[in-house]
Amino acid sequence: MHYNQFGRTGLFVSELCLGTMTFGQAEGNIYAAIGHTRQHEADRILGSALDAGINFIDTANVYSTGQSETILGQALKALSVKREDVVIATKVLGRMGDGPNDAGLSRRHILDQVKASLKRMRIDHIDLYQLHGWDAATPIEESLRALDDLVRQGHVRYIGVSNWAAWQITKALGISERMGLARFDSLQAYYSLAGRALERELVPMMESERVGLMVWSPLAGGFLSGKYSREGAGDGRRASFDYPPVDKEHAFAIIEAMRPMANARGVSVAQIAIAWLLAQEVVTSVIIGARRIDQLEDNIAATKVVLSAEELVTLDSVSALTSEYPEWSFAMQRANRSAVLSSQRPAVGSTHMTG
Repeated sequence: MHYNQFGRTGLFVSELCLGTMTFGQAEGNIYAAIGHTRQHEADRILGSALDAGINFIDTANVYSTGQSETILGQALKALSVKREDVVIATKVLGRMGDGPNDAGLSRRHILDQVKASLKRMRIDHIDLYQLHGWDAATPIEESLRALDDLVRQGHVRYIGVSNWAAWQITKALGISERMGLARFDSLQAYYSLAGRALERELVPMMESERVGLMVWSPLAGGFLSGKYSREGAGDGRRASFDYPPVDKEHAFAIIEAMRPMANARGVSVAQIAIAWLLAQEVVTSVIIGARRIDQLEDNIAATKVVLSAEELVTLDSVSALTSEYPEWSFAMQRANRSAVLSSQRPAVGSTHMTG
């Protein structure tokens, strides 16, 4: 297992992160198609992840309306996990009650929910507290001041966002610098061979501002698991919850390119998809979630798959985004300085440690 530097901080996290969206028994919301893992199964999954070297765990208050955090907290206790041995991330934004102030990124909601999350997980601090989306009703300054207070009080160590646009993150970073507030160190976003849209604006922003990337849905909601092909639909979660959106014809071509690579190694198509992500310099950690131990073990095994330069070129080509403005204009502008740029030393990437 590799351990990558978390953004520009001194924190190191495993290249795979255990996602706990499946923990709990969700009813009546979008997580009902995902969350089915009970306590004893969660204990086994967490134990296997820790044994494999994973030290990074991601959850959210809204997953199964708090059940995911509760189950995670109980699993940590049952396994006698030392608090200093794990990096725990959770999120705030979603509706946690019926009142008008029971959702969003207001100071009130953030401060209320961090206390609730700490209590459910039975911990005294959260390593990474993330805003779980954009709240158009709350000024960014209000949310950032609340997060900064939590960092100063020691309840939260680092802060991040999920599912924000590049301009929103850049604006927030500017406000944090101007006001002397804690800044976002990470973005949790959707990224896969079947969904590379964040490369247009978000990746250049993260590289410029040294913001770490946590990848959610690396298998495109299971579409890249190997269960699906042009010949017939699979029996995975997408049968009842077709998310995130995928251009299926485009994805089938990607699957067809991955399958020979998987067969040649005797591994799953899913491992090839995850291995491609692990080879991307911008990626800090890939979030993997599982309902069963065998699924978890298959995903973890992707860390042992090393794609050749030729295979990476093949996958990059078959999954490539169509060129859009201003990208093609930037390419022309860059060509004017290509001789100078090519003579420069390559940029230093993320620091890696192995274990």
